[in-house]
Amino acid sequence: MRRSLQLARIAGERGEVPVGAVLVKDEMVIGEGFNCPIGQNDPTAHAEIQAIRAGARRTGNYRLTDSVLYVSLEPCVMCAGAIVMARIGRLVFAARDLRFGAVRSKFLVADSELLNHRVAVDEGLFGAEAAEILADFFRLRRDQEYEIKKGSSSEPPRT
Repeated sequence: MRRSLQLARIAGERGEVPVGAVLVKDEMVIGEGFNCPIGQNDPTAHAEIQAIRAGARRTGNYRLTDSVLYVSLEPCVMCAGAIVMARIGRLVFAARDLRFGAVRSKFLVADSELLNHRVAVDEGLFGAEAAEILADFFRLRRDQEYEIKKGSSSEPPRT
């Protein structure tokens, strides 16, 4: 989980929502990623998707059974669906996403009895640290937006 938090910080430094993910199998990292949909102009370039793609390439298999995915933030619907489709065995996420979380907060995709695969879910590992990274990122964004608005209002009107 510590590595997923490092990756989240990298995403934040690049102006992306700070989320990181690390995929582990047999105690070895087989994939990792951080959010980069803005930088890649790709709405699917979430941390979890990046880690799953890397893990599938590394193992040569689209099914990642018996693997564990560590994520700094509760996955969204798209990512939770990809976790199920990849047959990941266990998901560990740090902080809940109360707005978009699809594993515990809004939906129960990962361990739904309606789907053909259920993922074991653990939450809260380094949750306070992950929440702090997110809060700091969004606080900085709000402050920057305020400074932009404040700066533009002090200019004389153009005619």
